[in-house]
Amino acid sequence: MTIMNGRELADKMQAEMKEEVRALEKRGIRPGLVVLLVGQDPASEIYVRNKELAAEKVGIRSRVERLPETISEAELLAEIDLYNNDPAFHGILVQLPLPKHIDSERVLLAIDPRKDVDGFHPVNMGRLLIGDPDKIPCTPYGIMKMLAAYNVSLAGKHAVVIGRSNIVGKPMAQLLLMVDATVTMTHSRTRDLPAVAREADILVVAIGKGRFVTKEFVKPGAVVIDVGMNRDENGKLMGDVAFDEVAEIASLITPVPKGVGPMTITMLLKQTIDAAK
Repeated sequence: MTIMNGRELADKMQAEMKEEVRALEKRGIRPGLVVLLVGQDPASEIYVRNKELAAEKVGIRSRVERLPETISEAELLAEIDLYNNDPAFHGILVQLPLPKHIDSERVLLAIDPRKDVDGFHPVNMGRLLIGDPDKIPCTPYGIMKMLAAYNVSLAGKHAVVIGRSNIVGKPMAQLLLMVDATVTMTHSRTRDLPAVAREADILVVAIGKGRFVTKEFVKPGAVVIDVGMNRDENGKLMGDVAFDEVAEIASLITPVPKGVGPMTITMLLKQTIDAAK
């Protein structure tokens, strides 16, 4: 069994990005990323700080707009419009979740698709669906990079995705299809989920329930990707996979932390640099 080290791969990719940014700066272009953070959600604060530090590390101009919880939808849309028209910023990211009085869908729609480095705009989702992607949701994109880095062959393999969110499950299935994997999408209503999961050569778990996937779900020798970020009763970070028991039978597995998480931020930076280019 091999543990797939996302932290190590992310560091390697970010070192290469630093060189790319330097080369762009010589041409008078400095990639810029703005994050709009509404309110004071503690988890969002941590994510945003991590994004800010990573952006600064590779030389991307990084700005965090901390906006009050009470901001109106119209004011937030005006803020997005400002950055849509600001050539110094190539990526715009609105940190979710937003307060209840703001329509998240309307906000995401307002972002210029060319600056949507999160890859959630319907235009970018549509392009992914027809097999002509531009901006891709960062977590599935990062997973594909990890699978490639560990030389996991995907053509003709059976991939099972647990979870059907727009952020991970659906785009993940499409990216796997694009490299000729046979994909089964599963979710909370799937009958006999462990039996379906046991068919997988590659199992991607993004269901949001701590240690939900036990060894009953995993075929010996399968590649297991754990997207989960949950806290146990002591506040310790854990994935959606019961790591210790599944690691005994998987051929490759991602840990939590230091697995998929660092790759998500890395792909965000990559798409900001690509947008600047």
